[in-house]
Amino acid sequence: MTGIDPHLRLAEALLFAAAEPLDAETIAQRLPEGTDVAALMERLAADYAPRGVQVVRVAGRWALRTAPDLAGALRLERTVARKPTRAAIETLAIIAYHQPVTRAEIEEIRGVALSRGTLEILMEAGWIKPKGRRQTPGRPATWVTTEAFLAHFGLDQLSDLPGIDELKAAGLLDQRPVLNPLPSEADAAAADAEDEDAEDEDPDRDDGADEPAAAGERV
Repeated sequence: MTGIDPHLRLAEALLFAAAEPLDAETIAQRLPEGTDVAALMERLAADYAPRGVQVVRVAGRWALRTAPDLAGALRLERTVARKPTRAAIETLAIIAYHQPVTRAEIEEIRGVALSRGTLEILMEAGWIKPKGRRQTPGRPATWVTTEAFLAHFGLDQLSDLPGIDELKAAGLLDQRPVLNPLPSEADAAAADAEDEDAEDEDPDRDDGADEPAAAGERV
């Protein structure tokens, strides 16, 4: 025990006692002035690497986390207030990869309108937040992910998000070329109905064959 670095022990105790991840500045406040916190935490992370509990860096901060390979054995069933819908997950992915992004841009990328509760679900989870307004007509609000998003998904920074090739290799993206989205069944049915209504009004009309009627003239 006497051979263990006391600074290393103190940093370990700080992480264990903390209710949330700690940044380097907070850790440095408890250590002697001039301590190389970055090097100290890297040493601590290396010491914990083969253990069941590991020292990891998430959202630019340090925390104790269960080793990923043991997650299955420790999984617990719990009730959540609101489970994210598929639309919410798709929206979160768009915000993560395209931030800062507006609601209209999210809808354009997804190809469908965004329901009113989708952004609220993600905000309630603490994964997104508004960040300023786009300097365009209407000045729409833009959305970005939060540190809680990084911490929840075990990321240190946004650059750790998997790339397109990784997503395709994992089967999470379609390997086929992206084409223009086809209209939904509802849109197609509505379009067919409009065409039928137009034919019923004047089935013998030859579009473009007649001259426009003069003002006041009965057609």
